[in-house]
Amino acid sequence: MSDAIHKQASLFGGELEPDQDDAKYSGKIEAPIYEPKNKKPHLMELVDLSKTNSLIREIIASDIPQDVKEFLIEAAKRHSVFNYEKIADYYSHASPDVQALMEKSALVIIDFGKAIQNGYVKLCEEIKSQYLEHTD
Repeated sequence: MSDAIHKQASLFGGELEPDQDDAKYSGKIEAPIYEPKNKKPHLMELVDLSKTNSLIREIIASDIPQDVKEFLIEAAKRHSVFNYEKIADYYSHASPDVQALMEKSALVIIDFGKAIQNGYVKLCEEIKSQYLEHTD
């Protein structure tokens, strides 16, 4: 462990153990493999819009300029909570056209190379070379 980390820990009254845990970690990168379920979920199971909808109702009811309302409504959409396990299940049962659009929307990443190309995943050259070294 670096001297800087030890100094920082001592500033906050903490003690750090020596690097005995470093051996537990590997440089190998393994992508998780998901096994889809046999049941296609309903679209409403893929996303929780409760906070988004609550904010939008509050924004619409407010006495603020329309252009500000429109901006805040767009901003409220970022509070949507996606259930990626259900999204993966839905994807596995969807038509090829829907699957392609879900991939473009980065709801699922099937092709890691395409994800990098589309800018959904950014890797520094060092991580990229390690990834390529440990994958086929």
